[in-house]
Amino acid sequence: MYAALTVYRFPEQRIHWALTAMARFRFPLSRRKDLRCWKLMGTGRNGTFDLTPDLKQWAVMVFMDEDPRGDDPLLSGEALNRKLYGDRITRTWSEWGCETWTILMEVVEGHGSWDGISLGSRSANRQPIEGPVGILTRATIRWSRVFSFWKHVAPVAKRFFDAPGVLYSVGIGEAPFFRQATFSLWSDIQQMKDFAYRSAEHREVIAKTRSQRWYSEEMFLRFKPIITTGSIGGVDPLPLKARS
Repeated sequence: MYAALTVYRFPEQRIHWALTAMARFRFPLSRRKDLRCWKLMGTGRNGTFDLTPDLKQWAVMVFMDEDPRGDDPLLSGEALNRKLYGDRITRTWSEWGCETWTILMEVVEGHGSWDGISLGSRSANRQPIEGPVGILTRATIRWSRVFSFWKHVAPVAKRFFDAPGVLYSVGIGEAPFFRQATFSLWSDIQQMKDFAYRSAEHREVIAKTRSQRWYSEEMFLRFKPIITTGSIGGVDPLPLKARS
């Protein structure tokens, strides 16, 4: 299975169009029969689970069974975005002067679900990932556990950015407070594991997730990055040349 994430930023003078874009983009994505799952999301200001939205920056993520590049492994730029999201969305980004950054990935392994859809078990590619790795952690937080969740997540978020190996991260979500996700890029799988399992704060949060039943639904996915295109904040966090 393949997944793509595009993070896009609106120019200052066009922020008021951001919410209308969320509505406009739903129709063309809903008509796509080749997508197993698609999500339109806002983003936080601080790169992970975050209560403060960034109204300039938004995200879209899609999952599909086939490589969207088809027979052209060198496909990139706007041509790749058109394959992923269609002409209407790609044209809107261009006409509105949005900065876009897209990463195409292979889903390597994972567990859990997103709105009842399992997106990790079908790939069955459990070979070790050499080099950079993408991680998606998402959850639907129970209303009765919202305050406890945010109280304990803040210390982990602060440690996250000092962790060796973090190349990029963005907090994404379909709704504030209780439908949250973090997508992150790490230089290698070992450094990601070192943070996840050796950080005392992170281990505590994992334990409380189970004991206090914070989530009504959760999902964790690992990705092998294939290609990136565009920029965000003027930079491509993980410049990868197109390859088959």
